[in-house]
Amino acid sequence: MTAGGPLRILLSEWAALRLRGPIAASLAGRPLELVIAQHALPGTELDLAFMTRDVTGKSTKHELEPATQHFHDLLRRAPGLRWVQTHSAGADRPVFLELLERGVAVTTASGANAAVVAQTAVAGVLALARGFPRLLAAQRERRWMPPDAGAPRDLDGQTAVIVGWGPVGQKIAAMLAAAGLRCVAARRNALPAAEGTETVGYDGLASVLPRADWLLLACPLTPRTRGLVDAAMLALLPAGAHLVNVARGEVAVEADLVAALRSGRLAGAYLDVFEHEPLGQESPLWTLENVIVTPHCAGHSDGNEPRVDAMFLANLARWMRDEPLANRTA
Repeated sequence: MTAGGPLRILLSEWAALRLRGPIAASLAGRPLELVIAQHALPGTELDLAFMTRDVTGKSTKHELEPATQHFHDLLRRAPGLRWVQTHSAGADRPVFLELLERGVAVTTASGANAAVVAQTAVAGVLALARGFPRLLAAQRERRWMPPDAGAPRDLDGQTAVIVGWGPVGQKIAAMLAAAGLRCVAARRNALPAAEGTETVGYDGLASVLPRADWLLLACPLTPRTRGLVDAAMLALLPAGAHLVNVARGEVAVEADLVAALRSGRLAGAYLDVFEHEPLGQESPLWTLENVIVTPHCAGHSDGNEPRVDAMFLANLARWMRDEPLANRTA
């Protein structure tokens, strides 16, 4: 990076309040201009931007609140913008794809909430394995439902196929292995995921699904993973298998998933992500008895903000030293 005038960084008012000092300390004396998104106009000159969780708010990538749309407009209309750091683990929102096409560096916070997402995914496995959807429905009806002859299966000895071997997938595997499950990794290539872990590439996913009691999606959304789990893939799962999706909704074809759940071939699903968000009120997923729906919140935790801040500050130090940025999106 070449020296020059003030480094102009776009961020929210809340981020500026807590990070002004640490940011200035990273600049080695270079002048700093913090551009507060709430007060800036499209066309404002920017060098860098830090898009924090408070900017996203309740927006999804499909439906934006005004404050989020304004931040996106500032990014789109800043011709000198060179780098954007986002709080999210993925960069599949349309604005990031547009920036990448312009040559703007986009870095994610991959790993910041990996433990939280993995814990939530495993909570979904445990809830489905123990029949919690039925038990909670009985509770709402004040109906005592003692165990019947169809006792839940032991998790010990079951097989989980985990699609995606980033920080989330690896942590899911560690927790499921501790519960006695055999874990199979499906990733972009078939290089061994870890010692003793069976690994296939996405192209080999079909070969392992007939053994999968659990199919867990924890991969990024890419052209290769979009629609990866469709009717043909679901049909390869043994009857009684379950699916957990904490990746992106578009990784699974939602209509095919609904059909498999309605038929009973797929015994149940925990879904935190959907093809369109918010999930429409007309979706049958809300009322299927064997489905747990949550509003894309698997990674939310009060510890995320300081972890993401630390990632941004570490990347800012790299930027000032002309070093490669961590978690840069290709």
